[in-house]
Amino acid sequence: MIRAVIIDDEPLAQDILEEFLGDHADVQVVGRYLNGFDGVKGIQELRPDLVFLDVQMPKINGFELLELVEYLPAVIFMTAYDTYALKAFEVQALDYLLKPYSKDRLAQALDRCRKDRENRKGTQLRYLVERPRSVETLTRVVVKSGNKIDVIPVAEIQYLCAEDDYVGIVTATGRHLKLGSMQYFSEALDPLKFVRVHRSYIVNIDEVTRIEPYEKSRQQLVLRSGQRIPMSRQGAMRLNEVFRT
Repeated sequence: MIRAVIIDDEPLAQDILEEFLGDHADVQVVGRYLNGFDGVKGIQELRPDLVFLDVQMPKINGFELLELVEYLPAVIFMTAYDTYALKAFEVQALDYLLKPYSKDRLAQALDRCRKDRENRKGTQLRYLVERPRSVETLTRVVVKSGNKIDVIPVAEIQYLCAEDDYVGIVTATGRHLKLGSMQYFSEALDPLKFVRVHRSYIVNIDEVTRIEPYEKSRQQLVLRSGQRIPMSRQGAMRLNEVFRT
């Protein structure tokens, strides 16, 4: 039996999908959610085999949802937009259903799911969404702390720092941890606003108040908050390039 959840902000779309799934005796819908926040909790609690996931939803979108889930089953995207297909497959989605889809098209997607389960001998597909090849400029970052989910506009980020397998995201209201890499954020944030001044630090240049000497010939940045950030020689060169633009 394939235990599935549906995450879509349109109740009618959920109803149609569940009706179509009625033709497949080996699929059981164990949960339905109208937004990404509830969807994250549902996946964590129910641990389904398959997630039918919409892309455009209120609060957080489908891709942001995937970043928050530590345990992730197979995913089939469903959306009215064809512009997200490449990104969907880059995060290892099994299929991408363009609404309105037919019963036959859904059946094809479920066949892929069955074959994937067979190839994996029944084990769950577990993967971490890290960095799709087509990196888009971030306008916000979604972070999860316990049962709480925060959506942080990038303009509110003062700096980011490496924390082992996590990245620390610091704002005026506190510090957040997100599983990921500094490399991803250095590519995904606006390069005219955020500069990687050190291998362990990315700084919002609007937060910089001055540059002062630090450890012999090196320098450090002083932010509005009073935080001091070490700057490497390469980081200083990157910062100078941005200031000259």
